Amino acid sequence: MKLFFCSVLISVVTLGFTGCSNSTKKEKKDDILAGVLPVAVDETVLPLFLEQKEVFESSYYNAKIEEHANSEVQVVNSLLNGDVAFAVLTRQLTEEEQKGFKARSVTPRIYSVAYDGIILVGNIGDADTSVNVSDIPELMKGNKVTDYSLVFDNLNSSVFRYFRELGKIEKVANTFVEAKDGAEAVLKEVAEKRGKVGLISYNQFLSLESSFSEKDKIRILSVVSEKDGAKKYVKPSQTSFATGEYPLKREIFVLNYQPNLGLGIGFSAFMTGDRGQRIVLKSGLLPYTMPGREIIIRDKIN
Repeated sequence: MKLFFCSVLISVVTLGFTGCSNSTKKEKKDDILAGVLPVAVDETVLPLFLEQKEVFESSYYNAKIEEHANSEVQVVNSLLNGDVAFAVLTRQLTEEEQKGFKARSVTPRIYSVAYDGIILVGNIGDADTSVNVSDIPELMKGNKVTDYSLVFDNLNSSVFRYFRELGKIEKVANTFVEAKDGAEAVLKEVAEKRGKVGLISYNQFLSLESSFSEKDKIRILSVVSEKDGAKKYVKPSQTSFATGEYPLKREIFVLNYQPNLGLGIGFSAFMTGDRGQRIVLKSGLLPYTMPGREIIIRDKIN
């Protein structure tokens, strides 16, 4: 019906056809606050991303964010294969991974959004309440340095990669390592079996904490931190992230490889701006930039 309406107007008033055509083009045009943006998201930081997406879309009705949550390996592959041009990860691309973009003269816009942490979860019935970070790579190498075994969310996850890099491990032994299908499955395994330590992101734990039915059977373990020669037992929190005391803190990045000034610019600006940083703060993670506080000063007190 719209096409017929335009064709009728062209024989009467040429201006009417021009107006109809332009409005159609404007509806399809993408800009920094309108259009559709496919985003590949590391599933370990998906809860924070979904909060950002919800507020952004409710504020900008012409913007649609399509998230594709996967393991870190799959997210990176989506970027390299050109399936998406925008990703949220806990690392930046390596020099080798960036070669294809450089060959096409695509300059990325990379921004820091927040600080998260990897947490260690144990069964409430186990005697151990703390873990030495150095024990984890040793267990991954197959060396029995303690009585517990490790449970990861995914062998392609950013959590697993973090400890592989920490221990400079080429091949992981499966003697004391197992993988489940996601963070909730890790918590369930630890809750039901003693002698196991689960490794997931703090963001995932905070998201699952209220709904996980067996939370009374698990606890977050302290991580031994040695700073200035003093040994300290630290748990993840906004404070321990801010002070740098928590040794398993990590940064969350926005990687925008869009070649043009599209919706990726607007969404990045939102997440790194005051409103986005307030969402980070409310989520329990540490904002990359602490949002300001408004102080109202009154001359008179009624």
